[in-house]
Amino acid sequence: MSQPPRKSGGSSGGNFGATPGSRRGPPRETVSQRGPFAKPPAPRIKRASTANPNAAPKASIPLRADGQEGDRIAKLLARAGVASRREVERMITEGRVKIGDDVVTTPATLLKDLRGVSVDGVAVKAAEATRLFAFHKPPGLITAESDPAGRPTIYAALRNALPQGAGRLMPVGRLDFNTEGLLLLTNDGEFKRQLELPATKVPRTYRARAFGVVTQAQLEDLIEGIEIEGMRYGRIDANMERSTGRNQWIQMTITEGKNREVRRVLEHLGLEVSRLIRVGYGPFALDELPKGSAVEIPAKQIEAFRKILGAQKVAPRA
Repeated sequence: MSQPPRKSGGSSGGNFGATPGSRRGPPRETVSQRGPFAKPPAPRIKRASTANPNAAPKASIPLRADGQEGDRIAKLLARAGVASRREVERMITEGRVKIGDDVVTTPATLLKDLRGVSVDGVAVKAAEATRLFAFHKPPGLITAESDPAGRPTIYAALRNALPQGAGRLMPVGRLDFNTEGLLLLTNDGEFKRQLELPATKVPRTYRARAFGVVTQAQLEDLIEGIEIEGMRYGRIDANMERSTGRNQWIQMTITEGKNREVRRVLEHLGLEVSRLIRVGYGPFALDELPKGSAVEIPAKQIEAFRKILGAQKVAPRA
């Protein structure tokens, strides 16, 4: 059995065996992981490098050729937790990333490591071990570092929820201002991208309280996907959990995570959504984690999950 996760910001249990959305009625709220994973293989021992550790790396040609060593600088910076890969690419376009004194001009620059790389004049540290936290986002918070309208953000709540030394964390995907529930946060931009890509088909499970009339047959039709106002939504696994008059509790699992997807689909069916809660993301589920609290997911569980993600056939970025 897996070891329970370390807790922070309130008492919660870590039952890594529940299935997201397995209970009936209004959702209960703790982070759990579905099913045991196989023990990850032992890490390979690398030979000591004979290269000068103080020498700055040289940028290689912009486009990767078969067999060429190194990774794209945007990928390395994202892995080091500087920002998401998309944000890193924007930083490079703005001329904020350098190798030594040379400005990086393309995110396709290939490097073996980040020695000599700086962002905004600050040297980039080597990537730390991947960390993943589950946060129960309350409604009424923006999933962003700041908001031009002055609305409160998740980071105001995270100051009290996360343990000291958690470092800079990036949200995996977003939850709307009024949507609550499970929000994953990581220090690894590349892991964040894996979790968000529709190609990896990581399921996101929601429970919606809606007003109106809909049948189970209508919900089951969503398994083939649906097109709304020119936008195509892929496979949706939807089920009626319970119905009281015109009030419904509906569970929906999606894999694309398009903007406001669950709300738009239910509104298209003639329903008015009054509450939306994300109760699962991949194998991690919300159960009894109190609102505004966070829990760290054990490293072994992260490694096992990444092994599953790595088995997915995802086309590399050009």
